Amino acid sequence: MRSLFEIDDGERPRRRTAVPLEQAPLAVRLRPAALDEVVGQEHLLGAGSALRSAIEEGRPHSMLLYGPPGSGKTTLARIVAAAARAAFEELSAVQAGRAEVREVLARATHRRQTTDEPTIFFLDEIHRFNKAQQDALLPAVEEGLVVLIGATTENPYFEVNSALISRLRVYELEPLGAEQIQRLLVRALEGHECGGAEVSEDVLRFLAERAGGDARQGLSALELACATAAAAGASAVTLEHAEDALQRRAVLYDKGGDQHYDYISAWIKATRGSDPDASLYYLAVMLEGGEDPRFIARRMIVLASEDVGNADPQALVVAVAAAQAVEHVGLPECRFALAQAAVYLSLAPKSNAAYRALAAAQRHVREQGAARPPAPLRSASHPGERELGRGVGYDYPHDHPGHLSPQELLPEEVRGARFYELDDAEPELAERLREIRRALGRDDAQR
Repeated sequence: MRSLFEIDDGERPRRRTAVPLEQAPLAVRLRPAALDEVVGQEHLLGAGSALRSAIEEGRPHSMLLYGPPGSGKTTLARIVAAAARAAFEELSAVQAGRAEVREVLARATHRRQTTDEPTIFFLDEIHRFNKAQQDALLPAVEEGLVVLIGATTENPYFEVNSALISRLRVYELEPLGAEQIQRLLVRALEGHECGGAEVSEDVLRFLAERAGGDARQGLSALELACATAAAAGASAVTLEHAEDALQRRAVLYDKGGDQHYDYISAWIKATRGSDPDASLYYLAVMLEGGEDPRFIARRMIVLASEDVGNADPQALVVAVAAAQAVEHVGLPECRFALAQAAVYLSLAPKSNAAYRALAAAQRHVREQGAARPPAPLRSASHPGERELGRGVGYDYPHDHPGHLSPQELLPEEVRGARFYELDDAEPELAERLREIRRALGRDDAQR
């Protein structure tokens, strides 16, 4: 099985398919052929980076490109091959097996023996190969017969054999941002790829934001929207054409304006109101509108403490875990973690006791100032501080039954103050507090 592309003049891969380039999909026609044409992946292709230097100097190394669809894995592989002026072999692990791999390695051996031409072997979806298939690549990679470039959308540390992965440099590609995809769409229009039809900024923004970080999807949707407009005899691509191309309704959502605040406010109030359906609805609107999932996760963490609190301490754990999932997984998959957290927070028992208690304590401090802690509670980490009476007389609670000391812990000026109000939604904590106050002989009714 030969690649659909081979290196022609050291600059561009030449197509080996019967379909003329001008009839190929827009994403193929606009595929970058040089580093300067690549959009995104600055963390891998920045000046002086290992990957950029390898490409510019024409000295490729075996690597594994790990990233979501449409992030540029195949593009980078072909650019590496073009810069190295090497033969380019391409297989998809979805369709190929050990026999096809052996054919590639046989051709690579022939080139080495006859013209000393190197071979770059691009294996897409490498995680689809089983252990035996992956092991068959080891000798060729280790001996340098081929420069292997594997591509995968799955975590390679789980899906690729450790023996093989140890011989590859792993590069993680990030999904393209909406602004980056919009740049690609504008580039397509500059090349008159839409037949001269007018495409508004709103349409481009909609397509870019709904592409989910996938450049191929964004370009394909633009191409289909342009074709739909042309078939209808329209001189401009409308938002309806774009919606039809993506089969998704446009959500009017201004991430920097009123809607940004209105919908997060609605989500907070729906979740506080223990309505999981309303919580999920507003979450869906924000996600469809392109809201930053990190912003949503931060609000979940706040709500977990402010509105659930110790009525269910696990709520904070769930919210923080959702925030970590956003950072580690990203869109689109992290939306499941956000949905899980939204449902949990909605159904959790509610208590704002901690919020009210802190507000009461802060109000007291603002109105009456901050009293100094009693001397026994003050720091005595330095020997000279004990001579000043600091830390002297501290009654260690663990020396008492029940680990309770009768010593007063508030400053003299604040003695008797009660900031934490017993809350029915925190019955275990409330009962614990009653027991402590009774054991210490403190009147719970005192304010």
